[in-house]
Amino acid sequence: MKLAHITTRAPHLVQALEALAQRADHEEAAQNLLDELSGITVLVARKFTNDRTADGLLEAFYLTVGCISLGISRADIPKEDEARLSFLLHHGAEHVFQMGFRHIKELSALPYVTFVSDFENDPFVQQRNVKALFSEICRADPNSNWTGDEVYKREWLERQNNQKIIGCAKWLRQKHYAGPVKDTDLDAHAVIAIAVIFAIAGDAPIVARIGQKDLETLIQGVRKIPLDIEAGWNALLRKVPPQYHAILHERMDEYRNTIIKKILSKTSIKTVIIEIQKNYAGDEQEVDYD
Repeated sequence: MKLAHITTRAPHLVQALEALAQRADHEEAAQNLLDELSGITVLVARKFTNDRTADGLLEAFYLTVGCISLGISRADIPKEDEARLSFLLHHGAEHVFQMGFRHIKELSALPYVTFVSDFENDPFVQQRNVKALFSEICRADPNSNWTGDEVYKREWLERQNNQKIIGCAKWLRQKHYAGPVKDTDLDAHAVIAIAVIFAIAGDAPIVARIGQKDLETLIQGVRKIPLDIEAGWNALLRKVPPQYHAILHERMDEYRNTIIKKILSKTSIKTVIIEIQKNYAGDEQEVDYD
C-alpha cells in the first residue's frame, strides 16, 4: 500500500532563523533577534496567557513565533528563506509581530457568521474574538508543522464572503416594499432567501421580511397563474446592484429544484410554509402574526 505524501512546514520565523544560522558572523544578528523575541514573548504572556508560570510563557512563545510567521507570510516578498530572513532583519521582529497581529485584528473585524447583532459590537466580545483568532492562527510550535497562514487565508475568504452576503441583505432590507427594515439583528441568509422566493411572483416590489400570511398569499397566487420564474428573478437582478448578483444567482440555482418546486407543487400549503419558516426564513419573520 502506498502511503499519501505529507508535506510538513516549519513556521516562517523558524525557516528565517535557519537561514540566519547559515550566514557567517551571524552571532550579533542572532542575539538581537533573541532579545526581541524574549521581550515580545513577555508582553504576549502579560496580555494573553500568564507571565508568572512556565506554561504561560511557553504558550506566549508559541504565539509569538506564529504571529511573526504570519507577518512574514503576508508580506509581499519571495517565498524563500533568505528573503524571509532579510525582511525580518530589515524590519525587526517587533515590527513584523505587529504586522501579523494587525492582520489578526483586521480578520476579526470581518463577520464570522452571517447573523448580525448588537452583541458583536460589545468591546469585551470583540476583544475575546481577537484573542480566539490569535490563538487559533498564531500558535506555532517551532518543532512542529505550522499551517496558520493557510488557516488565515481560508478564514479571510470565508469572512469576506460573509461580508458580501450581509451587504446584500442590508441592501434588500433598505428596499423592502413596506419600508426599510430597521431591526439591528440581521439574519442575512434569511433575508436573501425571502427576496429570492418572493421574486418568483414576477416584477414585483422587493420582499425582505415576511409573516405567515405573506407566505400563504404567495403560494396561493403562484399556483393559480402560470409563472415565468426566470423572468421574475431577472427582474429582481435588474433592481439589485451588480456586486450582489453572484450571491443571488447562487441562491436561485439552489432553490430552482428544491423549495420553488415544492411551492409550485400540490404539496399542502401548510407543509410548504412550515418548511420555509424552518429552513429559509430564519429570524426574518414577523412574530406578531397569529
